[in-house]
Amino acid sequence: MAENYKLYGYRWVVLAVFMFINLTIQMLWIAYAPITGPAAAFYGVSDLQIGLLAMTFMIAFIPLSIPVSWVIDTYGFRLAVGIGAALMGVFGLLRGFAGADYSLVLWSTVGIAIAQPFLLNAWTTVPAKWFPVESRATAVGLVTLANLIGTALGMVLTPVLVESLSISTVQLIYGGITAFSSVLFILLAREAPPTPPCAPGQETRALMLDGLKHAVTVKPFLLYLVASFIGLGIFNGITTWIEAIIRPRGFTPTDAGTLGALMIAGGLVGAVVLPALSDKQRKRQRFLMIAFVGAIPGLIGLTFATSGALLFGSAVLLGFFLVSAMPVGMQYAAEITHPTPEGTSNGLIQLFGQGAVVFVYIMEAMKTGDGSFTPSLVLALALLVVSAGLVTQMKESQKLPA
Repeated sequence: MAENYKLYGYRWVVLAVFMFINLTIQMLWIAYAPITGPAAAFYGVSDLQIGLLAMTFMIAFIPLSIPVSWVIDTYGFRLAVGIGAALMGVFGLLRGFAGADYSLVLWSTVGIAIAQPFLLNAWTTVPAKWFPVESRATAVGLVTLANLIGTALGMVLTPVLVESLSISTVQLIYGGITAFSSVLFILLAREAPPTPPCAPGQETRALMLDGLKHAVTVKPFLLYLVASFIGLGIFNGITTWIEAIIRPRGFTPTDAGTLGALMIAGGLVGAVVLPALSDKQRKRQRFLMIAFVGAIPGLIGLTFATSGALLFGSAVLLGFFLVSAMPVGMQYAAEITHPTPEGTSNGLIQLFGQGAVVFVYIMEAMKTGDGSFTPSLVLALALLVVSAGLVTQMKESQKLPA
């Protein structure tokens, strides 16, 4: 009966402005990572204090995630995401006007970080309001793509721009782009179409208590939460410290930006290829195993490579497998926790992923006297093996059609 429900072309406008603000907030999140050394010198602080600018996003997400999901669920995504967009625009501009004042930069970053849960936790809500059931995964995938592109742009553009502009000027440019995206969302977003795009009962909510209680009783889901905690911790740790990781080997901030972009590029390809194969073969657990095991050679190369070719090739390989685990894992989680709403299971995965900020800090704490991150990267390798072991204990999804 889906054909009896009208679809409105305006859904693509709503999705586009939502994708745009997700893209721009990722640029703000990652902007300092490829220029950690130069930024530390510019503000007169340590590498750890620059890393804190990225870690702030993960720290803020932990206490805010569930309350923000309640706001989205109760008052609608247009109001909730609009709040996040306004915070992002205002504090993004303020960070640009902060000049060389690190304290003001940090507090501005806190404001941006508070905005992030309003955006991330609406990933499934926006498609649920505007798209039919059979198109929602594609819509969520497009938002995921926008996030990855935003991260890649921040990685590549920042070191290039700081060669000719001051760091504060670059941040002001990013703040201006972000403010523009915020205004577009506030002006163009609509809560819902005039008539629903689906049959009654097919709508989803951002967070429901009953679904949450059920999800945490499903053992394979709990195992995947731990595996995703490890995988996202490694990804966030590498992206946060990417310039500091390769600096002792003689690589430049521009190299760091290229490395990060290649890792994201590999992830973009992997996020298309592996989920498609998973759908075709109607298997989830098998492809989660492929993702975690396949990431190991890439992480080995990133840990020990001293030549540019091997380093960059390893980044592509690592991104291809590590990033592709996320869409397969989210769909697996949605299936094994049924009838828990997809937004609830995905929200818990996002929450655990941001909780992996502890690993980001551990990476810096394990740094050797000469600045090498090798000990923490070896630890990451061991944790990837642990993740693969956890996947072997997961049962295959039974919700896939035969």
